[in-house]
Amino acid sequence: MCGITGWIDWKRDLTQYSSVLEHMTETLSARGPDAKGTWISGPCALGHRRLSVIDPVNGAQPMIRHTERGTYAITYNGELYNTKELRDELASRGYRFRTQCDTEVLLVAYQEWKDSCVERMNGIFAFAIWDEAEQRLFMARDRLGVKPLFYARGNGFLLFGSEPKAMLAHPDIEPVVSAEGVAEVWMIGPARTPGHGVYRDLAELRPGHTLRYDRNGVRIQAYWTLQSMPHEATAEETVHRVRELLEDTVERQLVSDVPVCAFLSGGLDSSALTALTIRHYERYGLGHLHTYSVDYVDNDKFFKAHSFQPNADAPWIERMIESLGTTHHWIQFDTPELVNSLQQAVRVRDMPGMADIDGSLLLFCEEIKKGATVALSGEAADEVFGGYPWFHREDALNADTFPWALATPLRASLLQPEVAHQIRAEEYVADRYADAVREVAPLPGEEAQAAKMRVMSYLNITRFMPTLLDRKDRMSMGVGLEVRVPYTDHRLVEYVYNIPWSIKMYGGREKGLLRKAMEGVLPEEVLYRKKSPFPKTHNPNYLQAVRRKALARLDDPASPLHQFVQADRIREIAASEDASSHLPWFGQLMSGPQLFAYLLQVDSWLREYNIRVAW
Repeated sequence: MCGITGWIDWKRDLTQYSSVLEHMTETLSARGPDAKGTWISGPCALGHRRLSVIDPVNGAQPMIRHTERGTYAITYNGELYNTKELRDELASRGYRFRTQCDTEVLLVAYQEWKDSCVERMNGIFAFAIWDEAEQRLFMARDRLGVKPLFYARGNGFLLFGSEPKAMLAHPDIEPVVSAEGVAEVWMIGPARTPGHGVYRDLAELRPGHTLRYDRNGVRIQAYWTLQSMPHEATAEETVHRVRELLEDTVERQLVSDVPVCAFLSGGLDSSALTALTIRHYERYGLGHLHTYSVDYVDNDKFFKAHSFQPNADAPWIERMIESLGTTHHWIQFDTPELVNSLQQAVRVRDMPGMADIDGSLLLFCEEIKKGATVALSGEAADEVFGGYPWFHREDALNADTFPWALATPLRASLLQPEVAHQIRAEEYVADRYADAVREVAPLPGEEAQAAKMRVMSYLNITRFMPTLLDRKDRMSMGVGLEVRVPYTDHRLVEYVYNIPWSIKMYGGREKGLLRKAMEGVLPEEVLYRKKSPFPKTHNPNYLQAVRRKALARLDDPASPLHQFVQADRIREIAASEDASSHLPWFGQLMSGPQLFAYLLQVDSWLREYNIRVAW
């Protein structure tokens, strides 16, 4: 995994601007601590920071290939999990390779198939290829949006990068946020609208899309979307196919020339991947698998069960370690570390995120990086298989809004009235929801309830999941750790999306299909454990710390928060019983402590990035 950036400019000879490219590239050093490279030719400048995973000696980038048809240059972030198949097919067509890395395979694939090369890829990727003969840039992003890719357009130029910070380092791009950007920060979160870069001059290339830039301008096309198709297989055949896909996906994603480990929470998702990995290791004699879990000081004293987090992880992790014999690492953080991580998480993401959920993941990845470079994570199983509580609650299914946005009126009430009016706070959320629903391809003859569940699945896969994948990528790559997410294999997602809800609920349980597919792989009690999300601190010291800091920011007349929120309303909440609640009362996913932590993140972002709002 790596960091990529670049600049195409039809009005300037970019060989005269190498220092600008160096600066843009250097902003991504955390994503690629092992090596760096730049390449400039006339109107094209490409930058790369490398995290070495496959063929460390020969995989330097930008990679250049000179052919009879002309010169091709690539800067690439990702992993292809079907590299061998692609290499073999290209070799049969007469191509020869100098390296073992997937970067060269991708570049040659473009050379042979041009824009349609992406349709043949299984992997996670964001890349840009300069085709010198045709004087055009081709960019693409993986189908589910595991790898980030942003771009900015100006008068006769285009910039791109793995993260906004690369483009913000360019002298022509200012940290300006429009009314829509303000709405994204205050109303849509935690799920950002696909394609929206928050900053006025930035956009995000949507998952499953390509971008072509030449002297005629920009052309963006979708090469993959979720299609609605009838599912003909029986329940038993479906279970078998899901198991088959998961086994193949995990095996593909274990390919690496550096150490691989696994996140292990003791829940179904991570435990299933860990168990399949152990089976692979035993089959090929690969030695011990290292696993990692995160917890917080005194969580055992203060944990209280609720619908989103019904039980603590530790006993389940111990059961999995006992069952699988992994070399396990228990990582624990205390309140001061979590509070301090909030600001660093903003720097990594270039905007406010999921508060302590971001910060704790950043700290967790930093510890894992001390012993590994690649990790497997169970992210996305809940979106794909329907594990969240809102899949099973009538109020969420019938709400006519995003299930994580049921508290939209409450969010709007925290804003200054003129701000809420300017951004059309509640209308903005309603519009984005309507946009998402319109994208769902109906299945002819599908019953109303089944169609409703299809919409819920689509919203989770295309709106909520990309947010969590972005969080996982940014926090992990912020410390140079590559995290692979097998549940996002597009073959698995396509297949499960069209499975009837009754089969997904095999045995009358949430994620029953996945549970059934993993029978014989996991201990029975782990297999049927109720879902529990990424852990967070329940220590009241954390609430006290973030509440105190948030109120101190509001007491500062110079705080940029004052132009957005009603300080008195925040103070009311801080003094109420709701402030100490760990129930998901705020926007379904943000507890009282997370509200104060989020305010701290927004304040830090507005100050440190010197954000200007252009209404």
